[in-house]
Amino acid sequence: MTQLRIDRKNPSLWNVTFDNPPINLIDPDTIIELQSLLTELTVDADVKVVVFRSADPDFFLAHWDVLADKRRTAAMPAGPSGLHPWLDVLVRIARAPVVSIAEIRGRARGAGSEFALACDMRFASLERAILGQFEVGVGAVPGGNPMVRLTGLMGRGRAMEVVLGADDFSGALAERYGYVNRALPDGELADFVDGLARRLAGFEKHAIVHAKALLDLASLPPDAAFPPALTAFFESASRPGAQERVGSLLARGLQQRTCVELSLGKAVAEA
Repeated sequence: MTQLRIDRKNPSLWNVTFDNPPINLIDPDTIIELQSLLTELTVDADVKVVVFRSADPDFFLAHWDVLADKRRTAAMPAGPSGLHPWLDVLVRIARAPVVSIAEIRGRARGAGSEFALACDMRFASLERAILGQFEVGVGAVPGGNPMVRLTGLMGRGRAMEVVLGADDFSGALAERYGYVNRALPDGELADFVDGLARRLAGFEKHAIVHAKALLDLASLPPDAAFPPALTAFFESASRPGAQERVGSLLARGLQQRTCVELSLGKAVAEA
């Protein structure tokens, strides 16, 4: 794999590091590598916990690469769930027979936020984490249906604020809203996540898998909730107004390590 670094030294606890310079954009290759990882996680008898981190302290997962080949994306075959491969990743990581933990240091916006929301637990850096769904700010509908996950986590009003406001949320505010489990001082984040992951990895897999399955039954939206959002994304993103807004942001430095990407919630309001 070229974008995911997978550490399997502990058979019960895998550590996965996103490393796709310059800012950890999500593209078709990211999806393919995540699908491969999910297949491994599903069939491996020993792994109980997977922790996702980033090699870039400023970007956990920036967002979808708006310059990715649209024809290639459209031609990607459905995943094992029968859904579009991006939706396949989101529903399979949520239902996988392992505990998934996102350690969010840096920015997780758009599809990056959708991936974090699909993980079982999210822990954020107080100083460095920024989460958000910026799509409405560029004239598009979020494609991975974070609406249904955010509503379950924080209620309708706050989900409206996140999705329709299209602004950035700091680690502290994300914790207050329920976007993440906890926000911790940056210097304590990795130790806390490692400690929790090792604790879980020390328990019996049978109990973890069956308890999680019942939690999933009580809390996860049906898979059928996701395809309409992706259809709405493709339709809305192709509109002239959305293309004009994205084009303006690209001209100002979108998808580069610039102030536009570092403060995207502010930039979309100025587009």
